[in-house]
Amino acid sequence: MTVTATSVDESDQVTPPTAPATLGARLLRLVPAASAALFGVLLYVSFPPRTLWWLAVPAFAGFGWVLRGRGWKAGLGLGYLFGLGFLLPLLVWTGVEVGPGPWLALVAIEAIFVALVGAGVAAVSKLPGWPVWAAAVWIAGEAARARVPFSGFPWGKIAFGQADGVFLPLAAVGGTPVLGFAVVLCGFGLYEIVRLGLDRRRTGVVRQVAAGIAVLSMGLPVLGALAARTLVSDKAEDGTVTVAAIQGNVPRAGLDFNAQRRAVLDYHVRETERLAAEVKAGKVAQPDFVLWPENSSDVDPFANPDAAAVIDRAAKAIGVPISVGGVVERDGKLYNEQILWDPVKGPTDTYDKRQIQPFGEYLPLRSLIGAINSEWTSMVRQDFSRGTKPGVFTMDGAKVGLVTCYEAAFDWAVRSEVTDGAQMISVPSNNATFDRSEMTYQQLAMSRVRAVEHSRTVTVPVTSGVSAIIMPDGRITQKTGMFVADSLVQKVPLRSSQTPATRLGILPEIALVLVAAGGLGWAIGAGVRRRRAGDM
Repeated sequence: MTVTATSVDESDQVTPPTAPATLGARLLRLVPAASAALFGVLLYVSFPPRTLWWLAVPAFAGFGWVLRGRGWKAGLGLGYLFGLGFLLPLLVWTGVEVGPGPWLALVAIEAIFVALVGAGVAAVSKLPGWPVWAAAVWIAGEAARARVPFSGFPWGKIAFGQADGVFLPLAAVGGTPVLGFAVVLCGFGLYEIVRLGLDRRRTGVVRQVAAGIAVLSMGLPVLGALAARTLVSDKAEDGTVTVAAIQGNVPRAGLDFNAQRRAVLDYHVRETERLAAEVKAGKVAQPDFVLWPENSSDVDPFANPDAAAVIDRAAKAIGVPISVGGVVERDGKLYNEQILWDPVKGPTDTYDKRQIQPFGEYLPLRSLIGAINSEWTSMVRQDFSRGTKPGVFTMDGAKVGLVTCYEAAFDWAVRSEVTDGAQMISVPSNNATFDRSEMTYQQLAMSRVRAVEHSRTVTVPVTSGVSAIIMPDGRITQKTGMFVADSLVQKVPLRSSQTPATRLGILPEIALVLVAAGGLGWAIGAGVRRRRAGDM
């Protein structure tokens, strides 16, 4: 009994101090993980429809704090949490009509790319001038995400959150990779300045080279953006045109709007005829051409004479060419097609969407998906086929480049229209399947970035909103509400000069990927040398 009592007493004396210490240590270990997720959420908050673009800088400063000096395995996990914090709320609209399954699956896959970036940033964070290497690693991750799997998913590029920010002019310098790189570099530079300042207070040592690089990492992106403002202009170079963007609206939101195809077509005809009546009454300027959205005629006008007749009626009423968004079948294949419809000649030209949307316009891994959930395969009964050529319509002498909806997220798809001669860009879209979610505002921000990137007027006709007219400097001059019938008419500038971003194309992205590869190679080599020195 004495021994037992002694054991209990010893246990009573030893256990209480140990348990709280263990719990505190466990909670402390959770701080980096929780912080990574929260900084990811902060990055999401910087994106539209909010205009808090500047929050991206502290978000990346926090990401740098979480990762710096850690091993690649810890970087992998923390990067994944940062990706979840960012992408889960950003992409919630993907589950509006199909439920949480596809949304969660998409985020789980896309966050893997951010996890790999986290591992890379952790690796290069031990190098001199690490903010530069780390920012390049982030852009390399975006480059990979924009290409794989299933031709990529660039949604959530850092550049697309900067339509209202001071960094936006950098899009004209090197496109979305340079714009995104500047924002991320500024964030990592901010953290490095704070870190070195705290080190100086603690140790009294000033690390001049590191401090100089940190200041440049934060300052050069801002100075570069200010200098790049000379590339941004809304002046007409090839005259002006008066354009009309039609938003006909849909009977109701959701995926089943496709079952009301004829009603959607009739709505766009009706809105065009209403505009024609206002023009005739002298209330609105006569447009030189009219732009309809994607899916404004899902009734194939080449196979259905009644659909062709009402489109022709609308074109004759307004008296100018219309770009009609149709779904057409040709040689047994489906195409998401823009049709140039002349009031006298009828259909004269077409553009077939080239970057079609996986799980929306075609179903990859159809047999596997069908085995998991047959309802998903029924939503995409027949895959759309891809177009092969850029689409530039000549409308009343103006060269209008067509970038259909999802294509606006892809650098190459927009640039190809400009290099093919487009003097302005139209982004016909259909966002009715995503209800009143943030998706339409995120996509609108992309079009604003594209306007500055290529110095072109961008019109965004959408079935259900938000439709808009965007100047070459990224300003929205007119926009509609959501789920209302409306039209926008405005005189806009035509431009033909090419920005450095247009001329350089993919080269800035390649350069930044090579910088990332160089930094990772240096970090890996340094790690190998340290291990060898330790073995000796």
